[in-house]
Amino acid sequence: MADISLTASMRSNLLSLQQTQSLMDTTQERLSTGKKVNSAIDNPSSYYAAQSLTNRASDLSALLDSMGQAIQTIQAADEGIKTITEFAEQAKAVANSARDEAALKATGSLSFDASITSGNTTEGVTIKVTNEDGEVEEKQIMMSAQKSTIAEVRTDMATQLEADDSIADAVVADDGTITITAAAGYKVEIVGGVGAFEGKISGETAKEPTAGKVNESRQKLAAQFDSILAQIDKVANDSSYKGVNLLQGNDLKVVFNEDRSSDLVIEGKDASSAGLKIAASANDWKTNADVDAAITQIEDAIKELRTMSSEFGNNYSIVQSRETFTENLINVLEEGSDKLTLADMNEESANMLALQTRQQLAINSLSLASQAAQSVLKLF
Repeated sequence: MADISLTASMRSNLLSLQQTQSLMDTTQERLSTGKKVNSAIDNPSSYYAAQSLTNRASDLSALLDSMGQAIQTIQAADEGIKTITEFAEQAKAVANSARDEAALKATGSLSFDASITSGNTTEGVTIKVTNEDGEVEEKQIMMSAQKSTIAEVRTDMATQLEADDSIADAVVADDGTITITAAAGYKVEIVGGVGAFEGKISGETAKEPTAGKVNESRQKLAAQFDSILAQIDKVANDSSYKGVNLLQGNDLKVVFNEDRSSDLVIEGKDASSAGLKIAASANDWKTNADVDAAITQIEDAIKELRTMSSEFGNNYSIVQSRETFTENLINVLEEGSDKLTLADMNEESANMLALQTRQQLAINSLSLASQAAQSVLKLF
């Protein structure tokens, strides 16, 4: 206060005490906050440099969450691929089982009457054979030796017919007709006679093919195959994470730095049966060619799924590595910021002890300086 006069000694000691208190206030703040730079006033250069590092660390922390979610999205797709691959292998097993089954089963027979009284090795019939793959072949079934009676001719003819792989059975009836039954997977027509048989094949049924239908086991297996394809489609549809489905063609963009100049675009794939180019069982798998086509499609799909898995695995590794890098970089930034602002608690504690001592000494000095003025009172 201007209207109070202090001696030079007292004013000097008072000033020293005020300075000590100011230093104690600063030291107490550092001890309580743990920082030596708490505001731009303390050290503008260090404060703003530390703030910049802290802000970048904060921005990267937000991106770190995004990377973690991207990893989960890739994992969801990978789980889908694993399950779809299992279904594809199951479908292949079903198709292989169907391939082991005969394509067609004979359900009827064909009869003809060889109306001749004798026969020899230059006589017989011509048959037209169609196998399960649709391949057609004409064969001549000839007599085995000279025969003198119609009964011998018919019996020998039945024996020679039955010896052919396409014919399961050939029976001579009491009325003289020969009834043949095609072997599984074949249909047979009698298209003409050879030698004495020419023109002697009687009856309209002689030129009709043996009846045949799709093997029921193949039909059931084809239905199982189609049901597996439906499950593949469902798994592909369910492999999404937070609205992003990499198995239905959705792309995923992962950003790695705060200015968005570093990123990775993970391209989605179509892992449905249509995307994998697996068609439903064709024509109830009536022919081996139908089954073989399905097996080829499945094998190609499995290769494609393995390629997808490899690509997603590579992207997973990239994102995971960038996530680890970002975590470490955040630590580096925060550590750098701390080096600019954090206080040495041991040093500040020592400072506080020294300042307390200095404060006590200043108070004592002020007390001594005031004694000169107090001595004036003794004059009164």
